Amino acid sequence: MLGLHEARTPLVAIGTWAFVTGIAMVKTGMTEGMAVLMTLLVYAGSAQLTALPLMEAGAPVWLIFLAGMVVNVRFVIFGAALQPFFQRYKLWQRAVIGFLISDVAFVLFIARYGNARKIGTTRQLWYFLGMIIPCWIVWNVMSILGVYLGGLVPQSWGLDFAAVLALLAIVVPLVRGRPMIMCLLVASVVAWAGQVLPLRLGLAAAVIAGVVAGVAAEQHVQRGSTKGAGHD
Repeated sequence: MLGLHEARTPLVAIGTWAFVTGIAMVKTGMTEGMAVLMTLLVYAGSAQLTALPLMEAGAPVWLIFLAGMVVNVRFVIFGAALQPFFQRYKLWQRAVIGFLISDVAFVLFIARYGNARKIGTTRQLWYFLGMIIPCWIVWNVMSILGVYLGGLVPQSWGLDFAAVLALLAIVVPLVRGRPMIMCLLVASVVAWAGQVLPLRLGLAAAVIAGVVAGVAAEQHVQRGSTKGAGHD
């Protein structure tokens, strides 16, 4: 499947990030059973890593849920962008697709079909499934391995840094063209400046700013291409 073929490289980084997340859950005091349950039900590494220190500090449940929602607000944007491609499917089918969406799959899908003349085709569905299903499997397998092997990993290994390296390994191969570069630069600057904001709101702001910058850059490139074609 083409989707699996294109996602195979990021899968290594996704597995690394999942392994680190699994270790982080047991290191913060969760039982192995609860950590596995969180892995299967949440399927959101950023939300899990955001919730863990709050849970360890005894924060109220509503605050933990709010923080997780803020960190994952980007999936609202992803869902809105993907809605035209999958709107013809039943509600439960769209719910399953929505649950399995990942950052990597969204970026690769939009890069390939974002400007497609015909949308909502069966080929597009299978391409997307070819990415999101393997991502889900790899994430859960590696996270569960992290849960049960976490006790064997020394505390001094610097797992946070390993998670950062895994994220970089996911993002860097996806940066192609000026719009993606602009998106990454703007998101990076906003995320750095937003570190002082509570509930990791800086991350949400970075996602929104990056999407807006990427769209604006894409429109600028398209206008330039149109003007160039007009001169010919």
